[in-house]
Amino acid sequence: MSLIIRRGAPLDAEFIADFQVQMARETEDKSLDLDLVTTAVAKVFHDPAKGFYLVAELDSRLVGSLMITTEWSDWRNSDMWYFQSVFVKPEFRGQGIFRRMYDHVIELAKQQDVLHARLYVEEENQRAQNVYESLGMKRMPYHMYDIRIGS
Repeated sequence: MSLIIRRGAPLDAEFIADFQVQMARETEDKSLDLDLVTTAVAKVFHDPAKGFYLVAELDSRLVGSLMITTEWSDWRNSDMWYFQSVFVKPEFRGQGIFRRMYDHVIELAKQQDVLHARLYVEEENQRAQNVYESLGMKRMPYHMYDIRIGS
């Protein structure tokens, strides 16, 4: 078993988009438009300010992905990184793949003087919360608010 964690590339966009459609269905029972998600994923590759993807490649097959986005913190004088769109194919879970991706992100963040990495998780996704807490991440005392602007 040869696991490689690497930066995502434009050729990975369709796989990443499919992973996101699967994740939304699994975690939130939402159906996403694959064409829309594929277009959105491709935009990340064309605009680095939107973030970047990492993929997990096992024996030349993509088995997981995540996206990192950034937020500037004037309180900390540092970027904060956000894990987003975390997905490992169900048949490959429990094998340490996300752990390897997580460790890779943390090492990249250290190299770039990023002081905090965060993520948000669906309230009812206890399995994911357990994984994040096992990695040393702490629950934050914030609630997220949202407003839709435009169509």
